[in-house]
Amino acid sequence: MKRQIASVHEGKKPFKCEACDYSCSQRSNLKIHVASIHEGNKAFKCNICDYSFSQTSHLKTHVASVHEGIKPFKCEICDYSSSRKITLKVHVASVHEGIRPFKCEICDNSFSRKNHLQTHMASVHENKKPFKCDTCDNNFVTKQVMNIHIASVHEGIKSFKCEVCDYKCSNKSNMKKHVASLHQGIKPFKCEVCDNSYPTRSNLKTHMASLHEGIKPFKCEVCDY
Repeated sequence: MKRQIASVHEGKKPFKCEACDYSCSQRSNLKIHVASIHEGNKAFKCNICDYSFSQTSHLKTHVASVHEGIKPFKCEICDYSSSRKITLKVHVASVHEGIRPFKCEICDNSFSRKNHLQTHMASVHENKKPFKCDTCDNNFVTKQVMNIHIASVHEGIKSFKCEVCDYKCSNKSNMKKHVASLHQGIKPFKCEVCDNSYPTRSNLKTHMASLHEGIKPFKCEVCDY
């Protein structure tokens, strides 16, 4: 009880990670964090797809939500649903309320979670991609992203199928973007210069860079295109 009061109500997190700024209230949670995030140890593997997890509870949540479709926590604003209450809170705060408290000090990106900011910093600004694909030359910031790459690109596994068209992909987030942009016409990221809008922030940035800022890094070796 004392530990719960200290961590939840008083915000005390004495156990700090030496590799990043993560901190927690229990030593066991710190060990799990170091093993999964910094050492890539995720011993609990899903028998249906290529995802792996550091805790058996996370694996059970994954199977229930992704493969069995059990998502009891539903958003009151849109049709988003989640297997965890905390995930729903993050969704409402970031998507509907625009709350992204973790801001990048180098660019104008902001994030709803600290680990998303850390991943952004490592991959975009520090170019840290420690996980290398054994088949090709691609490097990845997390082992999970590498596994998705291997499954979709090298093994051709695309387990997520669109119910409207014949589109298939290897991860659920891409399927959501596909359905939202193509079948529902949802394009929340609007250009402030012209009337174009896009389904993802990265699409908008590409549009801004190429059309309004004239940045076109890919040049044809044969002609001046």
